[in-house]
Amino acid sequence: MFDTLSEKLNSIIRNVTGKGKLSDENVREALKEVKMALLEADVNYKVVRSFLEKVKERSLGAEVHQSLNPGQQFIKIVQDELTDLMGATDSRIQLASTPPTVIMVVGLQGSGKTTTIGKMARIYKRKGHRPLMVAADVYRPAAIRQIQVLGEQLGIPVYSTESRDPVSICDEAMTKARSEGFDLVLMDTAGRLHIDETLMEELSRIKAKVSPHEILFVADAMTGQDAVNISQRFNEVLDISGVILTKLDGDARGGAALSIRYVTGKPIKFVGMGEKMDQLEVFHPDRVASRILGMGDLLTLIEKAEATFDEKQAARLERKIRKEQFTLDDFRDQLRNIKKMGSLESLMKMIPGMGRLPELSAARPDEKELVKIEAMIGSMTPEERQRHQIINGSRRKRIARGSGTTVQDLNRLLQQFSQMQKMMKMFAKGGAPAFPGGMPGMGMGNSLAMSGGGRFRKKLKKKRKIRR
Repeated sequence: MFDTLSEKLNSIIRNVTGKGKLSDENVREALKEVKMALLEADVNYKVVRSFLEKVKERSLGAEVHQSLNPGQQFIKIVQDELTDLMGATDSRIQLASTPPTVIMVVGLQGSGKTTTIGKMARIYKRKGHRPLMVAADVYRPAAIRQIQVLGEQLGIPVYSTESRDPVSICDEAMTKARSEGFDLVLMDTAGRLHIDETLMEELSRIKAKVSPHEILFVADAMTGQDAVNISQRFNEVLDISGVILTKLDGDARGGAALSIRYVTGKPIKFVGMGEKMDQLEVFHPDRVASRILGMGDLLTLIEKAEATFDEKQAARLERKIRKEQFTLDDFRDQLRNIKKMGSLESLMKMIPGMGRLPELSAARPDEKELVKIEAMIGSMTPEERQRHQIINGSRRKRIARGSGTTVQDLNRLLQQFSQMQKMMKMFAKGGAPAFPGGMPGMGMGNSLAMSGGGRFRKKLKKKRKIRR
């Protein structure tokens, strides 16, 4: 996400912060480079012009020149304006005071509407709501079957009929929702390969019939300015309430995310970060701006950890670490939990400072290493996993042969595991968190979860509010 833009902006920032004092010429040169970086990232030219004017006005004023650290002050201005550009604050779905809340999901064919509806339904079901998904796309082959399969996988009801009239289907779904106590209705509407008047008229009739509380436009982030232009057209006709950007994990430029709110005036509410059902995230402009500038995103990292790690399990693990009873079995469980949080590379970028290290690209964690580690631990006997000190030369040869690895690989694992035991014990007692070299992110998730992630998140939010 935003890799290309982030890399270029971080290069510009390193040049700026490397100067003890900023002159007007330095600032203008930096802004010229920022302009090129944004245009190459496919950001709308009107957005670039407005953004640069605001940054320039603040950067050439006393705010920077009278600062003790003008380089850092310049970065803060860029971060503030990036955040403001994307919406300043996250804009969540507004639930109706009298259920059901009706969400109409619109967009072109292939943007990911149906999958996104499944992801949203899953999120709200886990929050205790009773969602109903509505199959109102009667044109695309297998569209109805697709949402039915999602409903079966998620255990969420789907309303569909033999009718070919989407307006009637949505109206009947509302009757069912009211009579059976569903408090959230998610309507999957038809799309086209391109905008046409027939589609827009049909969507307008659905809107008039069911009066949705939210109309969310789903856009493929990888289409860049096309997504921005299409969202503008949908907004003109339907007055959308927000945008969901899909495939943001594959968008290295970020033009759509940085342009769409400025052009439509409507907030980005969710972003799709992959095909899996748990890969839909609330869009936080301030966190995204921080990630773009390589400053990490601890809040999202903590939330991922809290969603992945069971509180009782974390407390039990903390006790084991304090008593020096952390075993290779526990370590393997940790590995599996961390993998659920996302790729190691994406997690490392959420750690402040990691994203701005130029050497990070040359030292990216190898996901295959996790597979090798799991294979080696799986080739051990229960006793060996409980007491790794008993693994002698002959045992090492057997484990390496059984896991398809080398004795050197196993030696490295056991050495690093011993180091990790010491570090996690130090962390549990209040020492500084540290991550063993070569053990990509081990203990990171549970360390955050068991060290009071919720309390830390509150402190961090409070600190950010004071800064503003």
